Amino acid sequence: MKTKEEIMEILEAFDLTGSYRAAAELAGVDHHTVKRYVELRGKGNDPTRRQQRPKMIDGFMPKIEELIERSGGRIGADAVHDKIRAMGFAGTDRTTRRAVAAAKESYRAGHRRVFRPWIPEPGLWVQWDWGDGPKIGGRKTWLWCAWLAWSRFRVVIPVLDKTLPTIAGCLDSTLRKIGGVPTYALTDNERTVTSDHIARIPIRNPQIVEVGHHYGLTIRTCVPADPQSKGGSEATVRIAKRDLVPKDVNLRPAYQDFTELEEACRQFTDEVNNKVHRAIRRRPAEALAEEQQRLHPLPNEPFTAAFGTTRKVASDATISAESVRYSVPHHLVGRTVWARFHGDELVVTAVNADGAVEAARHQRSTPGNPSIKDEHYPPRENKDGDRTPKAASAEEAAFLQLGPGAASWLIEAAAAGARRMRPKMAEAVALAKLHTPAEIDRALGTAAIAGRFAENDLLSILDHHLGREVAEPTRASEDHSLQPGTSAWSSFGLTNDKDAH
Repeated sequence: MKTKEEIMEILEAFDLTGSYRAAAELAGVDHHTVKRYVELRGKGNDPTRRQQRPKMIDGFMPKIEELIERSGGRIGADAVHDKIRAMGFAGTDRTTRRAVAAAKESYRAGHRRVFRPWIPEPGLWVQWDWGDGPKIGGRKTWLWCAWLAWSRFRVVIPVLDKTLPTIAGCLDSTLRKIGGVPTYALTDNERTVTSDHIARIPIRNPQIVEVGHHYGLTIRTCVPADPQSKGGSEATVRIAKRDLVPKDVNLRPAYQDFTELEEACRQFTDEVNNKVHRAIRRRPAEALAEEQQRLHPLPNEPFTAAFGTTRKVASDATISAESVRYSVPHHLVGRTVWARFHGDELVVTAVNADGAVEAARHQRSTPGNPSIKDEHYPPRENKDGDRTPKAASAEEAAFLQLGPGAASWLIEAAAAGARRMRPKMAEAVALAKLHTPAEIDRALGTAAIAGRFAENDLLSILDHHLGREVAEPTRASEDHSLQPGTSAWSSFGLTNDKDAH
């Protein structure tokens, strides 16, 4: 087989001489070779293209093409090889694989779907889709992923279920984040949006239609397997899962609680919306400011009909549902919230400046067994353990000025129910004039530790301390007992034994 350069030299020699034999002498080839390449060029063929030789499988190609056509291009080469071997093909499976690959490529070229590029207009389309979120405490979560098609502004919200009330809450929060309502909302054909199909026409869920009417929004669903209508939302889901779900590719640690996941989603949303998008060459947050001029105004209140029944939060940060008390975050005291049961769970929804948000979630309880969560209340100080005496009179102030021992004596004596505490306090103040206040305070501290609050106990302790090194009082513990030992009985019986002898 001649190279392309050699073939072109042969043709140039023929064009120069006009003779097969003369061209052959110039090119150093046989004159029959010159004639063959000249005739190929004369027929309009490419003389440099390698001529395909007849193959053993050529007689079976119509059958291979038939099998590929019947299977829609899905049949495998192994199955084709088995069928043509039964028809008498004696070649190898390698030959069959090459023939099937060439036939499939020809089939796809004639059956390839061609999509018209979707060029969105500002203010028309918002899309949402769902992504699998991380497990928190063994419980599955989902990621609501929405994006505004023209400005590429994205919103990611973590949720614990995909029910219609949750969709209504996420949609409201999304619209309030983008600052308006577009004309259409595009999503997938889930049961919460499309209840059925008749003649391939999606039948809308009446409740989602009501949600759309509340916001002046038309709900549309994607065409199955249509990349133009699903590509944007699916890309948002893919990027959110890549960055938010703990995997080896991002080395993100597991989330401790749902609040940590919510904060991560907020940070992710701020980051992607303030990064230059490669398709529009600008930041989505900047493009949103321009698109907001084409959006419809938002209603003042969210669509609350789907959130359940209203409940007023009591002063103890609880609501009542089916005669059971359930706690909610303490900052909701005095406000109206919405409560609904989803399976065995009570879901409480609150409305704030950012829209409807899930405020609390409880396992269903029974009357007489309230469900109270500590995280719904602010941290409280241990008033019993950390009390500090505060003087309310001059006498009390004079006693407490003796020092920390006086304060300890007051706390311990009060807890023990000591009698005539005020006269004893006045006695301690008077003794401080005869001795130093430090000595009286030390004696009071010792009395507090030893639990001695009777009459004249302070004088006895003070007399004991004067002129002596103060030692720590002996207290009963795991290593020491105040019971008298048995050492005095260690020699008992030895005298009797000697007398017996």
